[in-house]
Amino acid sequence: MKASDLFVKQLEEEGVEYVFGLPGEENLDFLESLRTSNIRLIVTRHEQAAAFMAATYGRLTGKAGVCLSTLGPGAMNLVTGIAHAQLIGAPLVAITGQKALRENWQARFQLIDVVRLMRPVTKSAVSIADPNTIPTIVRNAFKLAQAERPGAVHVELPEDVAAGSSDALVQHKGDARRPAPDPQAIERAARLINGAKHPLILLSAGANRTRISRGMPAFVEKTGIFAVHTQMGKGVLSDESPYSLFAAGIHRRDYINCGIDRADAVITVGYHIVEYPPSVWNRNLDKRIVHLDFVPAEADKYYNPEVEVVGDISSSLQRLGELIAPKKDGAAFMAIREFLTRKLFVDTGKSFPPTPREIVRHVRAALAPEDILTLDNGIYKLWLSRLYKTYKPNTFLLDNALATMGAGLPSAVAAKLINPDRKVLAVVGDGGFMMNSQELETALRLNTSVVVLILNDNAFGFIKWKQQSMMFPSFGLEYGNPDFVAYAESYGAAGMKVGEGDDLTEVLRKAFSLNKTVVIECPVDYSVNYETFSKEIENLVCEI
Repeated sequence: MKASDLFVKQLEEEGVEYVFGLPGEENLDFLESLRTSNIRLIVTRHEQAAAFMAATYGRLTGKAGVCLSTLGPGAMNLVTGIAHAQLIGAPLVAITGQKALRENWQARFQLIDVVRLMRPVTKSAVSIADPNTIPTIVRNAFKLAQAERPGAVHVELPEDVAAGSSDALVQHKGDARRPAPDPQAIERAARLINGAKHPLILLSAGANRTRISRGMPAFVEKTGIFAVHTQMGKGVLSDESPYSLFAAGIHRRDYINCGIDRADAVITVGYHIVEYPPSVWNRNLDKRIVHLDFVPAEADKYYNPEVEVVGDISSSLQRLGELIAPKKDGAAFMAIREFLTRKLFVDTGKSFPPTPREIVRHVRAALAPEDILTLDNGIYKLWLSRLYKTYKPNTFLLDNALATMGAGLPSAVAAKLINPDRKVLAVVGDGGFMMNSQELETALRLNTSVVVLILNDNAFGFIKWKQQSMMFPSFGLEYGNPDFVAYAESYGAAGMKVGEGDDLTEVLRKAFSLNKTVVIECPVDYSVNYETFSKEIENLVCEI
């Protein structure tokens, strides 16, 4: 069998539905094998977008997303998206081409050591030298990418290896299940929690999975323990639940810390220190910590769990729920929930340009609980994380690990491919949008009716706020933008612009009703950033 055919058949065995990528001449044998397979090739306009889309696929399905590039510059363009997947814990397999291992007639042209380049940002990086090893290498790549904690794996396929032949057979997938938690660890955790006066749950990215979310309401209702969310944990417990204390929005003390401060024990569920620094919520080193995760904790000065319950999280929660005595002092945390509601979810009226708070209100009104919101990275991410109530798992997608710009639009396209019956809205800044705006063409070609809301301040707004907070004069962060309506229409998308007197909720609803790719430009009043994030929360008083 031709080696590239064998490679693609192994991908089919792994259940691969899509390969996101931008092929090159070193991929042509692989591309021809892909053409006759049942795997759909999604050609993107930049390799970075391909990796972002593969990472989103991995996060939403739990199966490794696959991205493809050629050698050299193509592989280097994948790196940001691969690092993004690695840090957020999304399973991803990246396939890159390479010059022939033997008789490379082009000498050093475009040749860099891609495997060494990838090793620092992946769980593993390997080059295939022998076609007979293809099934084993690909099988291991998917096992490792999907193993807890999930992440990125890189496989290099040189062109002469792809063009070669092999007698090897496809390796079939086995049936692997996560281990059950250790009974003694469960008992120790239950004793610690039962001995605490004010335990609190911290729900994080690793818990943002359907089975865990299904079991969480019963767990909190039985035990009476309240929960807060990290940005990437939003949706694990519905914010409709009276036990939800909402979510963190910024890496500093904020209103939700009024609840965390009261806790004497914190039960972290699916938590990793990359997404919300433990120094923010355990700065006095006074929290007794129970770590619930699929894998052991990564220790930090501020995160040194007293008990680690390692194993299937949903099983851990079920067994813990049987041993934890119901808490009778929930009135304190209920008062905190009421306090947070007063402070966070206030209607400041209508203005033009709208403030971030107004924009969040309109976005929430336009989307159903099961609809998906994807975010790029900017100051608006903090506002949405704090104020956008989330009701279902994996309906609020952002990157608070690598926190890279340019991911919002590609993530929305992938989310819509996977969930064609749900509305998908990408909220992006003008800076982040322009980093991968060419993927509008990809969205249109795929007939994905995503709506893109561009919050335009003609500047890098997050850094402007930080610059102002440091008392530096404004410098180096402003620029010009195209006419976004004309820009969208030049691709064949619909373009809209929010003007004075317009109702953003109605604009969003109209955009979704068109059932096509739509770009909405909305000016934004960021003057409130400094007042809120540099003054208000720095002088925060817990009025409870």
